Amino acid sequence: MSHPFLSPEWIAAAKGIRTKYADKAAKVTTSIRLNGVVTDTPFGAEPLNIALDTSTGTVQLDLGSLDNPDLTITTDYQTAHKIFVEQDQAGAMQAFMGGRIKVQGDMMKLMALQTQMPDDDIAKQISAEINDVTAR
Repeated sequence: MSHPFLSPEWIAAAKGIRTKYADKAAKVTTSIRLNGVVTDTPFGAEPLNIALDTSTGTVQLDLGSLDNPDLTITTDYQTAHKIFVEQDQAGAMQAFMGGRIKVQGDMMKLMALQTQMPDDDIAKQISAEINDVTAR
């Protein structure tokens, strides 16, 4: 079953996929605590707040905000989709250069995260399964 990106159902499905591979997935080597503010969502409350935390060595994504984040990014729903689901790094860079991504805080941590996320077969499988549960 597919769900709209960042809906509570999508978050639950993505967490389930990550849990399924928890014992096989490579650890994230960059610790980052990131709050995201997502605008122009197709469902409900504006803006939508998301929290991404890799401080435990795993990717934890949830709705809401973290206390004392390293940084906060603000972007629109389509750009967030490109980053989190499509993992389109070139698109993310274009969005940043075009002003569609605003960053407050430690930009170096964000840059480190982009280059140090696991990219092995398990990471690709997790990404593919998350993509499969994302409504088009």
